[in-house]
Amino acid sequence: MSQRVLLTGHNGYIGSVMAPYLQARGHVVVGLDSGYFRGCTLGPEDAGIPCIWKDIRDIDADCLQRFDAVIHLAALSNDPMGDLDPALTADINHAASVKLATLAKAAGVRRFLYSSSCSMYGAAGDGFATEESPLHPLTPYAESKVRTEEDLVKLSDDDFSPVYLRNATVYGSSPRLRADIVLNNMVCWAYTTGSVKILSDGAPWRPIAHVEDIANAFAAALEAPIEAIHNEAFNVGTNRENYQVREIAEIVRKTVPGSTVEIAGRNNPDPRDYRVDFTKIANQLPGFEPRWTAEMGAKELYDAFQQHGMDFETFDSRRFTRLKQLKHLLETNELRADLKWTRGLGEFEKEVITWAA
Repeated sequence: MSQRVLLTGHNGYIGSVMAPYLQARGHVVVGLDSGYFRGCTLGPEDAGIPCIWKDIRDIDADCLQRFDAVIHLAALSNDPMGDLDPALTADINHAASVKLATLAKAAGVRRFLYSSSCSMYGAAGDGFATEESPLHPLTPYAESKVRTEEDLVKLSDDDFSPVYLRNATVYGSSPRLRADIVLNNMVCWAYTTGSVKILSDGAPWRPIAHVEDIANAFAAALEAPIEAIHNEAFNVGTNRENYQVREIAEIVRKTVPGSTVEIAGRNNPDPRDYRVDFTKIANQLPGFEPRWTAEMGAKELYDAFQQHGMDFETFDSRRFTRLKQLKHLLETNELRADLKWTRGLGEFEKEVITWAA
């Protein structure tokens, strides 16, 4: 059954894949985004998503009317960005998320799909983290995900059904590529320099998942019977996609002809080290059918870089690195210190949503 969905962060790395994916399944999708990364694209942009250009902190009740569901992706989206200002991370990722959910509940929105993260498991030890495992957030970003989940649980009731989708580290091609996540970053290094650069000692474990499989998981949760997902957490990924970082590097080396592996961070161990169990989502979320592997994703990126002419200057620019882009907007006074636009959203605000009849 078609649903009307507000997708926050629709202009981001995951959102620019998820929005057309949901549309193709028959849902009516409206985006909401701050516009930080407009123009940070690999290939053509999809202009077919009606949208609201608004900072998530400035959301109001009018934005939530007539929706069946909210899919909430918008956030300062990785650990380096979270470390830019921990207080801002808490404000944007936690407080604004809870405000959004509270307004959605008041507006009669039934489903709230929250994009959480396996990074909450932190240093998880030798076992595989399940949804019941202790949470050990090591960064402001991970901490913000924990606190938001805790507060969303308090909002859940018979009329408001949140679900917590704890994504593995995402990879794969997107119209709004990120080159600052592990597999993507390695393919960029290999393709543009011939060296697969490991920025840690390569030992930590990471679960990874393709961006399209993430979109598939959210679609499955959106379409599942509410009783199957109400107030539940799901690790999003597959058990076969737990790798040590050096194993990901070896996959990339085999994919990019002539490349070699360079361990650039031998004396810089990464404390984030976790393997994750994805049995629950495989067993309990009808319709979740992941199909990608790291090998397939590395090849997809390699082909995309050939098609679009990726080079080192482009890879190393602010275009595909979220923290560099934010710093540029701050340094050019386009953003204030609180990461709000100095000029408002200007021409972005002229775009309005139009509903299907």
